[in-house]
Amino acid sequence: RIPPSVQSKMSELVASGAGLCSTAKALAEGCDIIILVVTGSPQVEDVLTREDGILEGLKPGAVVIDCSTSMPASTLRMAARVETAGGRFLDAPMTRTPKEALEGRLNLLVGGERSLYEEVLPLLESFAENITHVGATGAGHAMKLVHNFVSLGEISVIAEAAASAAAAGVDPAMFVEVLSKGGGGGVALDRLTPMILDNDPTSLKFVIANARKDIGYYTEMAGDFGTSRMAADGILAMLETQVQAGHGDSFVPELVKLLESGGE
Repeated sequence: RIPPSVQSKMSELVASGAGLCSTAKALAEGCDIIILVVTGSPQVEDVLTREDGILEGLKPGAVVIDCSTSMPASTLRMAARVETAGGRFLDAPMTRTPKEALEGRLNLLVGGERSLYEEVLPLLESFAENITHVGATGAGHAMKLVHNFVSLGEISVIAEAAASAAAAGVDPAMFVEVLSKGGGGGVALDRLTPMILDNDPTSLKFVIANARKDIGYYTEMAGDFGTSRMAADGILAMLETQVQAGHGDSFVPELVKLLESGGE
């Protein structure tokens, strides 16, 4: 069942000239380039491989661009399936926030053949500001997971520190000022500052459940590579605690207040 909010947005798009298809297969039959933006690897695999899915209707030479946040191992499998079906594949996950998305100023991290990247670059530039070709197929998704581990990791650390500072009686404005002038300054602090000072979590409209998913993907990838994931495991445990406590739909900046009660 399609939520009312999504139905409303679909109606707006149709009114602006978009078309509706009854199946992913029907969509693929009418497209030369297909951009996927779904939750994660299970959803990417489903929309590509299910009955009446994209692969059943893929046109010869068509391009599939996966802008979702996905597991590199899954990406390589799906790229092979697309190529077997006669298509071409790029992974191009996005960074930045919904604000930049509305402004057409997303960042894209692209993995795949350089020639294909250059072929579709004008299309990517229509909705992204900074576009980086980071390597072969799967490299885009690997870089996205590394990026989100660093970004969400910094936010989690600052949120936990803010909770301890509040418990110690530190003025929130002083906390922000000191961090901003030292090693704690940067984008992560900027995104948390409205929550710390004004109890406003909307500077980062990214829910805790999705943060938990992304860090979970990172730890799985690190496990596949055999690299250390000790810090990531700690951040994952923090986020998992919040999800299990029923806060999965809260925005990530709300960690500042949630952690003041001991993390639950």
